[in-house]
Amino acid sequence: MRFDFIAGQAAEKAFPVVFMCRLLEVSCSGFYAWLSRPVSARQTSDLVLGRLITTLFVEHQGRYGVRRIHAELAATGHRVGYKCVQRLMKQLGLRSVHPRPYKRTTLPGAPADHLVDLVLRDVHPPGPNQTWVGDITYIRTWTGWAYLATVIDCHSRKVVGWAIADHMRTELIVDALDMAIKTRRPAPGVIFHSDRGSQYAE
Repeated sequence: MRFDFIAGQAAEKAFPVVFMCRLLEVSCSGFYAWLSRPVSARQTSDLVLGRLITTLFVEHQGRYGVRRIHAELAATGHRVGYKCVQRLMKQLGLRSVHPRPYKRTTLPGAPADHLVDLVLRDVHPPGPNQTWVGDITYIRTWTGWAYLATVIDCHSRKVVGWAIADHMRTELIVDALDMAIKTRRPAPGVIFHSDRGSQYAE
């Protein structure tokens, strides 16, 4: 299979053939014999199939792996083995992109109508320690999910407090806020803004 033929031509322009043959420990006559050898039927088939696989891969924005590419080929009348598709995709460097697993972190609780939005989308305070925002994100680990609560100063966009645990109960947010307070020691009046998740509304 000569997917590397074009790359080889580019390399030949950059380096003399004699130099490359000596480096790869092959004879120049053997190289030219290989170059003039006719392309086999399998190589031609692989080249055509490789282009078709690449087209399908790009059309589906890199989300299709071997199994789904193989199914797409079968659906369009191309009868080809699964292992052949697997081999060609590996040679072409086509690896599917899996979507990030989703885990809900905003847990609905009792209505929080008594909480007033003091920020009103104005997240650009003139100085530090005036407006903080908090959120929870999740991290997949070998032993399960880890939950990270952060406190960010809107003025500097810096993380001023954080906490990580295997749960996302209210104490996770309290620990992150404790770190922010101990680190920054803000004057009274700092606004802490978050979503209306039950962990923040309690």
